[in-house]
Amino acid sequence: MIIVAVGMAVTSCGSGVNTNAKLSSDVDSALYAIGVANGASFREGLKTLPGAEDKETYDVLIAGFAAAVNDKVSQLKMTPEEAQEYIQSYVMTAQTKQLETAKAESEAFLASNRGKAGVITTESGLQYKVITEGTGKKPTENDEVIVHYTGTLLDGTVFDSSIGGEPAEFPVLGVIQGWTEVLQLMPVGSKYEVWIPTELAYNYPQHQLYNKLLTFEVELLGIKE
Repeated sequence: MIIVAVGMAVTSCGSGVNTNAKLSSDVDSALYAIGVANGASFREGLKTLPGAEDKETYDVLIAGFAAAVNDKVSQLKMTPEEAQEYIQSYVMTAQTKQLETAKAESEAFLASNRGKAGVITTESGLQYKVITEGTGKKPTENDEVIVHYTGTLLDGTVFDSSIGGEPAEFPVLGVIQGWTEVLQLMPVGSKYEVWIPTELAYNYPQHQLYNKLLTFEVELLGIKE
């Protein structure tokens, strides 16, 4: 993340930010405009920084930026090189903790869910419960299916759904491993609740749902000819 410019100055006492900037020239207005344009988007970006998502103000960030951009070397609490190293170290440590916590929560949930009535656990660790058992044909890995689905996280947050729109169509092998497995267990007309462990879901760090246990309600509407 890079701040292009911030058109605000830290007050001399360090107790807050002076937002009453004087736009006494075209250059001042241009600098202030850059600050406004980038400040809003940058604030959204900061919400992805582990630990910063709940902060209401970013005075310390602005203080560091103001000291650096105004070349106030004596006010800097770390050099630019030290700052880069600290950012990398902080993010890696925080992400590792988040992943460990998420994995522990997922494993605890699956262990508890395993013993509930109607829940079936496969050899891979996938869990599912039959809501409605269809009477149609089961898809194979070579088929393309038509489904309605809703995906949620452990806290109930819906991250994806086809409900209210057109059914989804995709190859059985064109989705995450958990889907590929469960689709081949479902006769057409079935509706299952499915719990997909992290290793059968989006098991690569670049994905926003990486290392998260996913719950789906899946209705298999048909197999495309």
